[in-house]
Amino acid sequence: MTSHGDESQDYVGQDGAGAPDGWQRLWTPHRLAYIKGENKPTGSQAGDDCPFCRIPSLPDEDGLMVARAEATFVVLNLYPYAPGHLMVCPYRHVADYPDLTDEETAEVAASTKRAMVVLREVSGAHGFNIGMNQGLVAGAGIAAHLHQHVVPRWGGDTNFMPVVGRTKVLPQLLRDTRALLAEAWTG
Repeated sequence: MTSHGDESQDYVGQDGAGAPDGWQRLWTPHRLAYIKGENKPTGSQAGDDCPFCRIPSLPDEDGLMVARAEATFVVLNLYPYAPGHLMVCPYRHVADYPDLTDEETAEVAASTKRAMVVLREVSGAHGFNIGMNQGLVAGAGIAAHLHQHVVPRWGGDTNFMPVVGRTKVLPQLLRDTRALLAEAWTG
């Protein structure tokens, strides 16, 4: 099972490249940028260095924007844990949940609730993982700009691919998912 042509064949028969082990390889070189931390903000400042500050200025399709509200927006995760993985973000560059205004707090909750309704409607999600990682030590990939994850789940979605294969199978392109969710959001 290779995703990019015959790339696995580049290594077949090479001396010293290793012994065949029966494992299939799913080559995902596009993920290397994420692993290396490319395009992640280096500091805590707002602006071009912060993707969550940059995304609202992009066309919705380019920024994978699903919905815009007064104080928050909803965007697809570029590196989703599951199909339809959304993030609810305040427009304002703020890192810590207690620093949200009352309006932002209420809108994060309302947008999270709407995200669940839309994801159930569009994809038939059976459940959700909802939460935010506050700070680098808590696992936040972009700690400088608070964002709440809304991850749809289905019975049996934790199978051998993500558990043993450490591979996520996403049956739909992000732009197509964004279009479906954005249409359902306003519907």
